[in-house]
Amino acid sequence: MKILVWISRILLGGVFIFSGFVKAIDPLGSAYKFQDYFMAFGTEWLSFSALPMAVLLSTLEFIIGVGILFGIKMRLSAWGGFLFMLFFTPLTLYIAITDPVPDCGCFGDAIIISNWSTFYKNVVTLAAAVVVFLYRNKIKPPWSKFADNLLMVLVTVGILLLSAYCLRNLPIIDFRPWKVGNDVTELVMPTEEVAETYLIFENEETGETREYPADDYPWDDPEWAEVWSFKDQRREIIQPYEEAEIDAFYIEDAFGDDLTDFFMTEPGYLFMVVAHDLYRTNTRAFENTITPLWRQAESEGHTFIVLTGSTLDAIGEFTEAYDTPDREVFYLSDEIELKTIVRSNPGLVLMKDGVVKGKWAHRNIPELHEIEVMEE
Repeated sequence: MKILVWISRILLGGVFIFSGFVKAIDPLGSAYKFQDYFMAFGTEWLSFSALPMAVLLSTLEFIIGVGILFGIKMRLSAWGGFLFMLFFTPLTLYIAITDPVPDCGCFGDAIIISNWSTFYKNVVTLAAAVVVFLYRNKIKPPWSKFADNLLMVLVTVGILLLSAYCLRNLPIIDFRPWKVGNDVTELVMPTEEVAETYLIFENEETGETREYPADDYPWDDPEWAEVWSFKDQRREIIQPYEEAEIDAFYIEDAFGDDLTDFFMTEPGYLFMVVAHDLYRTNTRAFENTITPLWRQAESEGHTFIVLTGSTLDAIGEFTEAYDTPDREVFYLSDEIELKTIVRSNPGLVLMKDGVVKGKWAHRNIPELHEIEVMEE
């Protein structure tokens, strides 16, 4: 039983720690997932609570996991893990059956699993939680009660500070396709299907059938054509078609023209400001940081654009009300995809020859000379 208890502690504690950590470093991503659920269940009025709930969930998961794995506050930790799984296991079964959203978000963007896989994972985790709960009184911490309390406080404060830092800046680990170093030009292109087609012919005299590659059969042989007739064809898929990893991204101008390929393949530096919602964006960041950077970048011959999920009317109102780059550098894109690109409104993405070279939240955007130094 000791071995079983240890295995259960490692499994349950490890899952909770990992799940809590990947959510804590991307609190906005978790908040967006909560909003997806609110919309799916018709409770949009709860959207205001998405971010607090995201931070609370990641914090509880992390401290419960640490407590179970290291024996800190074992009675509370065991109760917490047991109640968590008792609540989420039937919930994930319901989600798997109804499929309101394609991904539960239990591991953030770090690991994307289906709703049914999430339920099966929770069944195993629930079994581990039951074992830990039943033997909670026999798990003793290797330190004093004072150290037990101090460690729990430090773990709680530490994970909250981590969430606050990543919320004010950007996630310390980026699991999304737009992370620094990725070649976006490769990720926006789908993998085309590769297949071979075979034609099946039947001998009208003997009934024999033969299969030929579609581009290599004796169609120009009159004696063969007189005897053999086409009956069917078969396709052998060598490489199936796969959607692009980045499949919802586009850059569209005011006339509805798609300029995605133009900007993504343009040589040199591309300064791409992302402001998914102009009504909620930080206007001071535009006036004090982004607009001066736009002027410097344009004077140096660099390409500078602003992507937004807002309407053309909103762009007009925004550029008239605040000191912003010219309206001509504003382009339309998918709001959800923009939230994926950078967790800041606004934020800056620096690209060169289609490769992401840097990403900054609006409060951390450097000056042009600092960017050039970093690139050197």
